[in-house]
Amino acid sequence: MYRRILVAIEHSAADAAILAHVRELARLCHAHLVLVHVADGWVARNYNELQLRESEEMREDRAYLERTTAELQAAGLEVTWRLGMGDPARELVRLASDEHVDLIAMATHGHRGIEDLVRGTTVNRVRHEAAMPVLLVRSRAPV
Repeated sequence: MYRRILVAIEHSAADAAILAHVRELARLCHAHLVLVHVADGWVARNYNELQLRESEEMREDRAYLERTTAELQAAGLEVTWRLGMGDPARELVRLASDEHVDLIAMATHGHRGIEDLVRGTTVNRVRHEAAMPVLLVRSRAPV
């Protein structure tokens, strides 16, 4: 069913929900997981244009991706990772296409009202712009 699954991780407690879900899905489908975190600070958003050095945030994000990948690989899963930079929704959709994934998996926070407008824009944009199915798993972690 799914051969390659892009898993959007935030480098936050919310990642536990999506990782638990896709860990089992990947086992059932024998799928390859592509972990993606998008650094969206000022340096990340201007990294290429201004030829900047990686920020501390980007180094921490890279280390987090490496640790999380190693944990999933130790559990017997096939996993690679990518660190995106810039606008999270745009990067997730671009990397999903570049990586030829069959599914994008993301955690949601279940915001309502103004919180959804402020924090839910990435999920909404990805689900509207992606050419493949998007799996949303609600996180109970505080934001």
